[in-house]
Amino acid sequence: MGILNATPDSFANAGQPASLDHGLAMIDAGAAILDIGGESTRPGAEPVSPAEEQRRVLPLITALAGRGPAISIDTRNASTMAAALDAGATIVNDVSGLTYDPAAAPLVAASGCRVVLMHSRGTPATMQQLTHYDDLISNVRDELAARVARAEAAGVSRANMIVDVGLGFAKTAEQSLALLRRLAEFRAFGLPILVGVSRKSFIGRISGEADPQRRMPGSIAAALFALQQGATILRVHDVAATAQAVRVWQTLANPRM
Repeated sequence: MGILNATPDSFANAGQPASLDHGLAMIDAGAAILDIGGESTRPGAEPVSPAEEQRRVLPLITALAGRGPAISIDTRNASTMAAALDAGATIVNDVSGLTYDPAAAPLVAASGCRVVLMHSRGTPATMQQLTHYDDLISNVRDELAARVARAEAAGVSRANMIVDVGLGFAKTAEQSLALLRRLAEFRAFGLPILVGVSRKSFIGRISGEADPQRRMPGSIAAALFALQQGATILRVHDVAATAQAVRVWQTLANPRM
């Protein structure tokens, strides 16, 4: 899953809004999914209106839909989900796990699209004050299970669900590392697991690299570890480099390939 952030403050593109050329380059590099977002969810980020969010993402979705990869809309807002699905998106990636907007779960259920349910707490502006867990693994598992159950109760098919433990979302760097080390335990959900390690702060903590755009080597190492733990989808900024690393890793792990 290639990350295409149409947000002015994204560290993925050095402050420049996402471009069609960037999306096409990720397709050429082997992205199976393009995840297009118009609202920053980094710690401390302020919300944008659904209208502004849609102004940023809909032209990209319209231009990139039908070019091979599935299109995912990264949003918490039901109106943006609906507009994106109408424009050609087939996956909703909601950092709130369909809890932010009351209209989101019924919309996803009615559309029959796939949905990523992520574990998080609070909002981007407050989540880093919500990192206390009595037992990290069991608390995250239980809270994520509650989101799966809530979505299912709203009519979302389990066959369309993907789970994400939300590394970096209401998690300290140490907590993100602990979750990644024990990611295999979340296979008990029986659902595909999406993992987003790319350029995260815990990569910087381990590597000593303060600049997110210089964390590609560490991000790839963490991504390959996530695959070993059972990850199904890797959400990444550096599609070409990650795809190459995955091909080599898979070939080494399976001599029959």
